Amino acid sequence: MNKSWLFLSCLMSSLAATSRALTVEVEIPQINAAEYHRPYVAVWVEDSERNIVEHLALWLEQEKWHRDLRYWWRRGGKRIELPIDGVSGATRKPGKYVLQKDIEVKPGQSLIVEAVREVGGRELIKIPLNESLVAHQGQRELGLIKVSWENR
Repeated sequence: MNKSWLFLSCLMSSLAATSRALTVEVEIPQINAAEYHRPYVAVWVEDSERNIVEHLALWLEQEKWHRDLRYWWRRGGKRIELPIDGVSGATRKPGKYVLQKDIEVKPGQSLIVEAVREVGGRELIKIPLNESLVAHQGQRELGLIKVSWENR
C-alpha cells in the first residue's frame, strides 16, 4: 500500500508541474517626453504565494535605483545578489525584446513585468501562466507583452 501511495504521489506531482519552453516578448514603447530616461524593467515568474520563482530579465543601472521597482523589490529583489548571470543588464532603449527560458511551470504561477522610469511613470503587468498564448497591452511604460510556450 505504501508503494502505491508513493507512485500516485509522484504521478500527481509530475502532472501538476510541466516543463515549458517559455517565450516572452517585451515591448518598450517610444515615449515623447522633454526628459526621457530608459525604464528599469524586471521580468520574472512568481508562485501563488507571490515569491520569485525565476528571473527572466532585470534591466537596471545604479544599485541605488533598484528599489524603484517596488513590487520586485518587495517580493525578493532586495535579497538578490546582483548581477544575475544571463539575466541582469543595462536598461534598454525603446523596441521589442524576446526572452526565452525553459522553466517548470506549476499551477498558480504568473509572469510579472514591472517597469519604472525616472521622471516618468510605473507599470506592472501580471499574466497567469495557465494559457498557451497571452497578449497584454501596456498602458504607458510598457507596450505589448506576449507570452507563449510549448510543453517539453
